[in-house]
Amino acid sequence: MRKIAYREALREALREEMRRDATVFLLGEDIGRYWQGAFKVTKGLAEEFGDERVRDTPISESAIIGAAVGAAITGMRPVAEIMFGDLTSLAMDQIANQAAKIHYMFGGQAKVPLVIRTPFGAGVNIAAHHSQSLEAWFMHVPGMFVVVPSTPYDAKGLLKTAIRGSNPVFFCEHKLLYPLEGEVPQEEYTVPFGVADVKREGSDVTIVATLYMVHKALNAAEELEVEGISVEVVDPRTLVPLDKQAIIDSVKKTGRLVVVSEDCKTAGVSAEIAAVVAEEAIDYLDAPIKRVAEPDTPIPFSPPLEQYVIPSEKTIMKAVKEII
Repeated sequence: MRKIAYREALREALREEMRRDATVFLLGEDIGRYWQGAFKVTKGLAEEFGDERVRDTPISESAIIGAAVGAAITGMRPVAEIMFGDLTSLAMDQIANQAAKIHYMFGGQAKVPLVIRTPFGAGVNIAAHHSQSLEAWFMHVPGMFVVVPSTPYDAKGLLKTAIRGSNPVFFCEHKLLYPLEGEVPQEEYTVPFGVADVKREGSDVTIVATLYMVHKALNAAEELEVEGISVEVVDPRTLVPLDKQAIIDSVKKTGRLVVVSEDCKTAGVSAEIAAVVAEEAIDYLDAPIKRVAEPDTPIPFSPPLEQYVIPSEKTIMKAVKEII
């Protein structure tokens, strides 16, 4: 099977859906002809579909999402790009109080088929305003789907599902994933929401990881295998809806759980997943649940300090060994 980069898989999904459905259009800062996206996901799309369907916007996140919400409820299928996930804070009213609530508050008479794409994550030395992982914010908003693809295959399939749906979707990408290559079939496919993927089978401990942390977990699992420790790596792929059963089934098999996420540890993604297992599968645990996440601190600009706070293969392996 051919291999393409994560950014190319996203671009293919956008191109295919725009060809399939004339109501799909893109909007965001610098996504058009001149810059073609901060991470080049939208490269070439303005040339193919024109400036009406690949719309450069003013530098105003509230305007981007506000316009996208209006377009969605009046029959379009907008895909809005926020250049850095941190800047969604500037559009939180439009996201949390409008997009996520309109279907409920209008008694189901209005739908909001909106996708908000944005990159999260540290590791590229761009400091505290451009390096956060804020997925948990949006898990906490009823009415919003939250998607966290870790591979090119998942990125393309999940984005197509998001665009075709009738609900607002917060589509999280990771900056370090954009150049990552992986197998992506040329034939048509989608990936359903709420279905986790076991990226690696194992018997001694379950690691649940998201986004770029999936790859660090897989690296750690390979090193632990040499030491005789069998690790199962589960990738939820979507956080809302969350495939609780897949996580519980894995924990029933291994008896141990480590949750790895790049957001801050307090009230984060790892906290929710740990709570699910504590509530629904505690009798199957042979050891305490371990969480590997960033400390509750802004992301440092200093490269050595930045690497210190990001979860690493070493910290993942340490957590596994503490419960084996």
